[in-house]
Amino acid sequence: MGTAQQVNAYQRIPPFVEIMDSTLRDGEQTNGVSFLPHEKLVMARKLLQAVNVDRIEVASARVSEGEKEAVTMICKAAQKMGRLESVEVLGFVDGGKSVDWIADCGGKVINLLAKGSLKHCTAQLHKTPEEHIADIRREIAYAHEKGLSVNLYLEDWSNGMKDSPEYVYQLMDALVCDHPAAQQEADANNVQCSMFNVQWKIRRFMLPDTLGVMNPLQVIEYFRKMMKRYPHLHFDFHAHNDYDLAVSNSLAAVLSGAKGLHVTVNGLGERCGNAPLASVQVILKDQFHAKTNINESQLNDISRMVESFSGIAVAPNQPIVGENVFTQVAGVHADGDSKDKLYYNELIPERFGRKREYALGKNSGKANILKNLKELGLELTPEQTRRVTQRITELGDKKEIVTQEDLPYIVSDVLKHDVSDDRVKLISYVVNTSYGLKPGANIRVEINGKQYEAGATGDGQYDAFVKALRYIYKKYLNRTFPILANYQVSIPPGGRTDALVQTVISWHYRDGILRTRGLDADQTDAAIKATFKMLNIVEMNL
Repeated sequence: MGTAQQVNAYQRIPPFVEIMDSTLRDGEQTNGVSFLPHEKLVMARKLLQAVNVDRIEVASARVSEGEKEAVTMICKAAQKMGRLESVEVLGFVDGGKSVDWIADCGGKVINLLAKGSLKHCTAQLHKTPEEHIADIRREIAYAHEKGLSVNLYLEDWSNGMKDSPEYVYQLMDALVCDHPAAQQEADANNVQCSMFNVQWKIRRFMLPDTLGVMNPLQVIEYFRKMMKRYPHLHFDFHAHNDYDLAVSNSLAAVLSGAKGLHVTVNGLGERCGNAPLASVQVILKDQFHAKTNINESQLNDISRMVESFSGIAVAPNQPIVGENVFTQVAGVHADGDSKDKLYYNELIPERFGRKREYALGKNSGKANILKNLKELGLELTPEQTRRVTQRITELGDKKEIVTQEDLPYIVSDVLKHDVSDDRVKLISYVVNTSYGLKPGANIRVEINGKQYEAGATGDGQYDAFVKALRYIYKKYLNRTFPILANYQVSIPPGGRTDALVQTVISWHYRDGILRTRGLDADQTDAAIKATFKMLNIVEMNL
């Protein structure tokens, strides 16, 4: 029996898990993040239509006029697509002010924030449990009068279950059994109201680990207690990631009977953030075969969109959506992928609208090079491949990463210039800059088998290098050094600014212009390579 089957045998995995995305509300509480109304609208449409989350929490009531504009726009758009009931707004027990605010925006669902721990109730509200319960009841009744559905947050529920479980049960019993018909039915069945589990007026009870203090074993323990006492209610779990356990705790909640999970795109949220949508989705599906409505092919797109609007960069190694997660670096892995996909797992990049890539660097080896050449449609001989691999390894030793877009330039550079045939060779050089002094260069070169040394200063490192070369050509060879006509530096299209630099230098030679190109991770090195290509062309034409 597999792991998923074993867990299913003794746990309560629901056949379907509802996903509520709170990027536009809880995610916006990330330090430094503030979405404009039109940005919220674009993300809301993407989440509801393309990603196909079940619900979205889009704002907190009464925050600002800009927030009201955003919620109004989202509600209008959701109504047109038949998803208005999927749009939820956080509201407060505030004498109907939040309810009115949400209703004015055209909203239909309030996520009412109540206190889920005795400490929050008494120390923050300065009220008794009975007073808080009475306030909640009035708020729920008013919400229904205004045509709103109600979900209830039990804020700080995790600490409530730890420190004051009797308060949590008192609150739940009062709200679950508040309707007379429920009490009559309970009496008729000769059971206590708290055990009858009739859900009245509250569609979902949402249980947050507000401070991110729980571990999976505690989640299982507390959820089992809730499920045992109220087995027919719909419970959501809302995780925070302070101990890096948001995903694990979300999974534990589902294994213990939670019917809904709260997530954010890229794990945005206050402090350490919330459970990331992509991670929660793939673990539910792959590890425990739970079903959701999420369209996985859109997970990368929504991640990039939220990254852009939030200004919070996604870590390169973030599962599913990180830049590097489908990139093989080691050559042995690329080789294994060619041999019956030895390094594949269920997280196939195409599943998420992405593709597998093979990094080009000192660890890549021939297999990675061949993978990239094949994708570009380039065919090289074994010897040419060896030389290209050697060149990429040299760049890798400089701690640089070469992109696939760089590869054609490297191939062209290597194949057009065979260093073994050079008559003019650079043996060694040192260039330096110092505060208040001109840059200097000391070089040693070999020309037709004989070595020469010289030093010079100039207006820049490359200028000093060329002046030292001119000195050698004039003093030792009594020859004229070509005059520089133009100097251009660029990055190959699609390349990285910290990887490959292309330098193209034009020289006045005889009656025309001689143009040579150098590629390297360093601009000065690229210019030097272009210069030595020019000198070898001149040498061969003497």
